[in-house]
Amino acid sequence: MTDDGPAKRGYGRVLLKLGGEMFGGGSVGIDPEVVATVARQIGEIVADGVEVAIVIGGGNFFRGAELQQRGMDRARGDYMAMLGTVMNCLALQDFLEREHGIDTRVMTAITMGQVAEPYIPRRAMRHMEKGRVVIFGAGTGMPYFSTDTTAAQRALEIGCDVVLMAKAVDGVYTADPKTTPDAKLFEHITHREVLEKGLKVADATAFSLCMDNHMPILVFNLLEEGNIARAVGGEKIGTLVSTPGAEKL
Repeated sequence: MTDDGPAKRGYGRVLLKLGGEMFGGGSVGIDPEVVATVARQIGEIVADGVEVAIVIGGGNFFRGAELQQRGMDRARGDYMAMLGTVMNCLALQDFLEREHGIDTRVMTAITMGQVAEPYIPRRAMRHMEKGRVVIFGAGTGMPYFSTDTTAAQRALEIGCDVVLMAKAVDGVYTADPKTTPDAKLFEHITHREVLEKGLKVADATAFSLCMDNHMPILVFNLLEEGNIARAVGGEKIGTLVSTPGAEKL
């Protein structure tokens, strides 16, 4: 990768992917301190005029694949997990609006009119143009698709510059740094290399979708204060996953 890639420039419209496990602080349910920290960091970039969309997982409540291992129907388990993502969305909306005065809209792939708007791409884009944060819940609305894939699909459909994939690790490593102490951190890697090496960063479908449509992914550590602003500002943090010569301009 050359130094004039997109990571050196700031991003104007971003899709932030947050893991549900982090919202639970490692436990079942929602940890208000974690949500408050995330909301504060999002508030920083909104104040700078960045248009923000967010996809949140539901791993702090349910995972369809894990429920299947216990004998539950996979599709039903996935729908339960989708509902879990909506609870996370509403929690983040509350902190953004109540503590930071940020106008926020929750849009869901499963209709639930009393708590959220239905997902309509052009309406989501209009909300963002008006400075509102848009939080996408209920995944794609279909079983067998992860929220990583949802993040890729939504980012492409609403014209984001990058998918910011927030993790509990510093980026993409050659191996799991928790079990392999000498694992090396990639500063840059291509979508294809992630897939070919079988690196467990996110769902393979999400990386394939981004590769086919030239959408860069920046994988970084959410747990370090200020990292969302650093990622949006183009600072060299985490791992940039892109295809050289095909970055979105």
